[in-house]
Amino acid sequence: MIRNWILLFGIVAMFAAAMVGLTILPKIVVDPRVEEVDFGNTFEIVQGHAIYVREGCIYCHSMQVRPEGFGADFERGWGRASEVEDYRNLTPHLLGTMRTGPDLSNIGARQPSADWHYTHLFQPRSMLPGSIMPPYPWLFEVVNEDARPGRQGINLPEAYRIPGKKVLPTDEARYLVAFLLSLNQETPGVD
Repeated sequence: MIRNWILLFGIVAMFAAAMVGLTILPKIVVDPRVEEVDFGNTFEIVQGHAIYVREGCIYCHSMQVRPEGFGADFERGWGRASEVEDYRNLTPHLLGTMRTGPDLSNIGARQPSADWHYTHLFQPRSMLPGSIMPPYPWLFEVVNEDARPGRQGINLPEAYRIPGKKVLPTDEARYLVAFLLSLNQETPGVD
């Protein structure tokens, strides 16, 4: 009878030690200041991150610049090599699986124009003729030219304009662009 209690106690102690060693201790040891960190994420950026994930942007764009000597990322101007700290504020982490399009780790520094992003999201080939990125028209509202006075539509190139209409970004488009503009890893030579 006593041996059964000793066995039971040993099993419970083993699970308790595993719980402490694998979950609680790493949280304390790895980064004791996590609760003190001000992430600085605005509502728009957080929402934009969720839309980026929902729309599957991660399938074609990575967010991990390889170090010099491991590809042409640096030569392409995609920024400095990624570091662990770059992913602190992103959950889920958006490392990507492949690159059909360019890496977006510092797209906010490389392409700081919100107008460019809106136009590119609505009709990618209007900005980059060879682009294979699909358009995202559901992130925009096409209204009559005289509708919504005071709100200017996105500035589409002449060949892509819709006669008598203007294209307005929805809140989701604004959030996604805010997220893209926030992607600005420190890059040598870029302020």
